[in-house]
Amino acid sequence: MPYTTEEGGRLNNFAREPKVYKAEPPNKKQQITYVVLGIGAAALIGGLFFVAFSVSNVG
Repeated sequence: MPYTTEEGGRLNNFAREPKVYKAEPPNKKQQITYVVLGIGAAALIGGLFFVAFSVSNVG
């Protein structure tokens, strides 16, 4: 366990650092999944706005 001793004999412990790795770009299947989920999210938000506007007294 990595630690240092400070003045007065106090120990200063350090957390273990995680292994660093390079992130890889998404493959075609993941990209398609992201697009489908994005369209679904946009449709959901659009539907919520439509319902909110429909039940409001504005129009």
